[in-house]
Amino acid sequence: ISPEQGDPPQRPASPRDQPAILSTNSPAALKVGTQQIIPKSLASEIKVTSKANSQNADMSKRVLKVRSMVESLSVPLVADAEEEAEGDLDSPGTLRRGLRSTSYRRAVVSGVDFDSSNNLKKKNRMSQPVLKAVVEDKEKFSSLGRIKVSCIGQGHGDSNEDAVLYQNYKEKALDIDSDEESEPREQKSDEKIVFHFKPLRSTWSQLSVVKKNGLSEAISQEERKRQEAIFEVISSEHSYLLSLEILIRMFKNSRELSLTMTKTESHHLFSNITDVYEASKKFFTELEARHQNNIFIDDISDIVEKHSSSTFDPYVKYCTNEVYQQRTLQRLLATNPAFKEVLSRIESHEDCRNLPMISFLILPMQRVTRLPLLMDTICQKTPKDSSKYENCKQALKEVSKLVRLCNEGARKMERTEMMYTINSQLEFKIKPFPLVSSSRWLVKRGELTAYVEDTGLFSKRTSKQQVYFFLFNDVLIITKKKSEESYNVTDYSLRDQLVVQQCDSEDLTSSPVKNTSAMLYSRQTSATHLFRLLVLSNHAGEKVEMLLGTESQSDRARWITALGQDGDGQKMDRTTLTQVEIIRTYTSKQSDELSLQVADVVLVYQKVNDGWYEGERLRDGERGWFPMECAKEITCRATIDKNMERMGRLLGLETNV
Repeated sequence: ISPEQGDPPQRPASPRDQPAILSTNSPAALKVGTQQIIPKSLASEIKVTSKANSQNADMSKRVLKVRSMVESLSVPLVADAEEEAEGDLDSPGTLRRGLRSTSYRRAVVSGVDFDSSNNLKKKNRMSQPVLKAVVEDKEKFSSLGRIKVSCIGQGHGDSNEDAVLYQNYKEKALDIDSDEESEPREQKSDEKIVFHFKPLRSTWSQLSVVKKNGLSEAISQEERKRQEAIFEVISSEHSYLLSLEILIRMFKNSRELSLTMTKTESHHLFSNITDVYEASKKFFTELEARHQNNIFIDDISDIVEKHSSSTFDPYVKYCTNEVYQQRTLQRLLATNPAFKEVLSRIESHEDCRNLPMISFLILPMQRVTRLPLLMDTICQKTPKDSSKYENCKQALKEVSKLVRLCNEGARKMERTEMMYTINSQLEFKIKPFPLVSSSRWLVKRGELTAYVEDTGLFSKRTSKQQVYFFLFNDVLIITKKKSEESYNVTDYSLRDQLVVQQCDSEDLTSSPVKNTSAMLYSRQTSATHLFRLLVLSNHAGEKVEMLLGTESQSDRARWITALGQDGDGQKMDRTTLTQVEIIRTYTSKQSDELSLQVADVVLVYQKVNDGWYEGERLRDGERGWFPMECAKEITCRATIDKNMERMGRLLGLETNV
């Protein structure tokens, strides 16, 4: 559609493959009239407004927010829209000449008006100077160290209302397809035109200063990916810092909320989050300074190593308090109506984006576990024969050590408290032994059905009774449940004295119970998933054989795995295991389960038909069970190999890849 024609378009003709733009004076054009075939990628919008007075306002409302989160503009982008509207008020659906040689998608992400640079310079609407285009590659490289970028923290492109909170920020380094081009794919010809208001986040290549100077084209593809990985550490830290600020300002510092709980409860809830915030702020300030000094960042490994080894100590304390934090929040929500009411009101505030407080509270643990993956991506993109690679490996080592300390702190606190709680609930009906020990922890607990053969005066019959197992890393305690908080101990055995095996239905006639099969089917009991447990030596030194039942296949598989210690799993060739990517966050409910974050990769050791996986978390080697619905299988061989290489770097394993 020619810009000279004043009539707005009615309905664009159906698209074709590679359509041509017809001349407005050609015979074909005169026959078609104002409706002509054009590529969809060139259309700025197709919405038509009837009232001339509302066109300017509508254009301002529909303007694309294309600035990067880390770029600074002195005025809202609506000012640019006014310039845009000045020349196009008569035909809001027409094409702008400056975009004819540029794809729609590239025009959206760039944020640069290609034909109005003179107007921008004349009106001085941008806070940063308009950089002149650099022609020769030699000049491009020589200018890399001199280009300054505006401060990320001060006046960044997204206001606090529009910036992406860390809960919604997905690091590209965590994406299993992170090697793909950062530019979005072009729209297919049969797709409708989508009017994108704002990208969730920006990449290094999409920064205006990078685009204007052609820096992406001046460097190799691998170096560009390395710059993207470095930039992502900075931009994600900014998003994380913003979320922490909201947590402190809206929740921790809320006088109304603090009045609904005790000081102890408040301390358990928020712990040392202020110290964590200050540590993150120091880290981000140094990252930001280096980014501001030079858009082409040589390295950030020294900054990451420095802060991981010293500044980030508050993270260990915060993560150690995690068990108290979650328990305190659950108790307050269940027993304190005033707290629940105030909390709900704060969560609905626009600053919190309707996100629950727990999503803010768990961010430090999420952030610290993602840092090794981000640094590993930089390692992956850094030439192995350079000094930068060794520096990056050292930084990765330090941040991995930090994660290990955080995990161990949280685990130790949870295990210790759990041991004291269980010890207070057990009543020994046999010879007791000291349960609490610094080297003992709970592996699994739960109720099972035991099938027992009773010998009567004239006959034998099989009966069932409920037993409750407490399985620790070194001992099994068998109890009978009196109440939710009271158990009578009837037997115990060292864990290395246990032999477990699955029991099929056709084997039910074998010892120790002769008529179990008939009893099961006649009474239609729900606990039909059976396994045998042989105790070689119990508390009295006797051999005991038990037939046990669970209510589901996964319960049986989990008990067999836990009781059998499954030592063979560690010897398996990891390269042959199925890999899955987590698509939904999962928080463990039992001791043998695995807590997972979106984009985690897990190696699958077992798959049970009723919907459970047992697997090993790639980022730290933790093993446990999780629902299949939280994951999708990875089928790309190249991605699987890359994940194994990453696991090797993170855990120092022999991967054979």
